[in-house]
Amino acid sequence: MKLFIDGSAGTTGLRIRERLARRTEFELLTLPEEKRKDLAAKKEIYSEADFVITCLPDAAAVEAAELADEVAKNHPVRLLDTSTAHRTSPGWAYGFPELSAGMRADVSAAERLAVPGCHASGFIALVRPLVKNGIISPETALSCFSLTGYSGGGNKMIAEYESEDRSGLLDSPRQYALGQAHKHLREMVGVTGLKTAPAFCPVVGDFYSGMAVTVPLFKKEMLRGGADDIREIYRSLYTTRVVSFCDETGDGGFLAANALSGRDSMRVSVAGNEDRILLLAVYDNLGKGASGAAVQCLNIMCGFDETVGLEL
Repeated sequence: MKLFIDGSAGTTGLRIRERLARRTEFELLTLPEEKRKDLAAKKEIYSEADFVITCLPDAAAVEAAELADEVAKNHPVRLLDTSTAHRTSPGWAYGFPELSAGMRADVSAAERLAVPGCHASGFIALVRPLVKNGIISPETALSCFSLTGYSGGGNKMIAEYESEDRSGLLDSPRQYALGQAHKHLREMVGVTGLKTAPAFCPVVGDFYSGMAVTVPLFKKEMLRGGADDIREIYRSLYTTRVVSFCDETGDGGFLAANALSGRDSMRVSVAGNEDRILLLAVYDNLGKGASGAAVQCLNIMCGFDETVGLEL
């Protein structure tokens, strides 16, 4: 099968290429650097590819999807988009197959697939099953704290953090999106079934990759059930090598956001006590939070074992 990565110079595209370059099932198509924004050249390579994975800014991803739709009139190209542009769009499958059998079937049959966002992946993995099972009401107002490595900010932020003369402010974790308008919020609401966007607190730290997402809950005010009910839901749902429920919540009382750095898996766990419960998801922002998720979905779309080529 022929595959083209549109935007392979960014962090997500580079890791996808790294995962796929070792595979024999795919022929990776490329464009010369000087033609990567040439619409005619892109149309030609889209027309040759069986799959296109777009790793582009939102506006460019929308243009790429329009190009794929035009090409599809004569050539059945299947598109996976890693941007935020299509994650709640009608007609697009959402690429988190662990959430339900129906979602896995949608991924398998998808012609257009949206790869989940990094912060959103943890929040959705934690919250959607509880809304679906009636533990959390859709009307519940939640909060979410998410700590990520600096690679999530792309090449510009990587260069900033790895510069020899960088600002001393980068030595400390930095909270951002303070205006509560983070681009993942629409996805976090739409996929979970919540009626209200959570109070979302993303934080970037001085480490390359990894992510720890925490959703705190008060049993008395928010839940129809308790910690053990939540554990049982996660235990029955997350049983794969990619996403698994873990009874252990940390190492010596600490939860390290970079515990799964370089890997494509996610661990879901529950901590706290019966009154104040912490829902926890740990994974790599470039793994299950981006590139690994794209490769997993590609495997399912092709009918392969979903773990082929993943680092688990």
